[in-house]
Amino acid sequence: MNNLLILLQKEFRQIFRNPTILRMILAMPIIQLILIPFAADYEIKNISVSVVDLDHSDYSRRLVEKMAATGYFKLVEYGSSYQNTLQTVGKGETDIIMTIPADFEKNLIRENTASIHLAADAVNGVRAGLGSGYAAQIIADFNREIRSEWLTLAAFNEIPQIEITSASWYNPHFDYHLFMVPGILAILVTMVGSFMAALNIVAEKEAGTIEQLNVTPLKKHEFILGKLIPFWILGLVSITMGMVVAYLVFGIIPLGHYLTVYAFAAVYLLGVLGIGLLISTFSDTQQQATLFSFFFMMIFILMGGLYTPIESMPVWAQWIAAFNPPAYFIKVIRAVFIKGSNFGDLLPEFYKMIAFALVFNTLAIVNYRKRSA
Repeated sequence: MNNLLILLQKEFRQIFRNPTILRMILAMPIIQLILIPFAADYEIKNISVSVVDLDHSDYSRRLVEKMAATGYFKLVEYGSSYQNTLQTVGKGETDIIMTIPADFEKNLIRENTASIHLAADAVNGVRAGLGSGYAAQIIADFNREIRSEWLTLAAFNEIPQIEITSASWYNPHFDYHLFMVPGILAILVTMVGSFMAALNIVAEKEAGTIEQLNVTPLKKHEFILGKLIPFWILGLVSITMGMVVAYLVFGIIPLGHYLTVYAFAAVYLLGVLGIGLLISTFSDTQQQATLFSFFFMMIFILMGGLYTPIESMPVWAQWIAAFNPPAYFIKVIRAVFIKGSNFGDLLPEFYKMIAFALVFNTLAIVNYRKRSA
């Protein structure tokens, strides 16, 4: 026990003596937590739209004004030639071309039907799909306005209607910050808990102090605990600072209890620290550890549900995500922040995190013994 306390003192002194490590552990996550949610905006606005109005009627002008007034579209051209407007798409100036055909108003009044042509630049498939969807909704809403103007309902001739109302649970205002900030916080804790620990251990290898420690009376489990405990504590400090930033910058506080976040974070950090220790057993230099970390980090981010829902992934990708620890912590921290879930609601994720912690740390310890034997 005394050996462990001495090693912990040495580790904390080494960490606080190195300003670079402190900046990487404390300053960088805070800056990333502030910048990334503002940059990773799920709302697509300022979609450039060019209108080819071949009708020049009152209805066509009303439709264009309605689309421009939403704030999602930016009218860049109002012309009368589709071929000329198509050139702006090639230059990247137009995302969507809306063509209003001749006799649009006349056909709408006489035949109760009219068509509008939408053409989207699909180089950016997400922007094209969402932009077309926004435009279709606006046109549908415009259609309802026109129909309500035409329908004069008498008391004895009421037309039955089905009214559809919707309610968005947990995030009624569709605030993407509320969705992104907890997920990014989970990823930043993963970086601090695993990769910083891996780099720290590999730095000891490069400096040659690992061999010096191996010839001391220090037991292997004491050495491992002495390396992991400081980063476990710093990981909890990091998540505390992240929640403070989430409140001060974005006004986000968890609807659930803070202790639920810390309980899961404590177990989750044990798992990701095991990943860091496992990486360090395969790496002889910090460059190798960085490359390994980059490989795992890409999987953690892209297949953890941070941006793309895991349910929307192919089946084979869902199987990979099932063995991705950040996927569970992202789910947990979002549930606590957004839904107010308690510990009992998230027990399956808790058991899986315990399993990850046991598996990764066992593999790391076994591999460390093999390499140091």
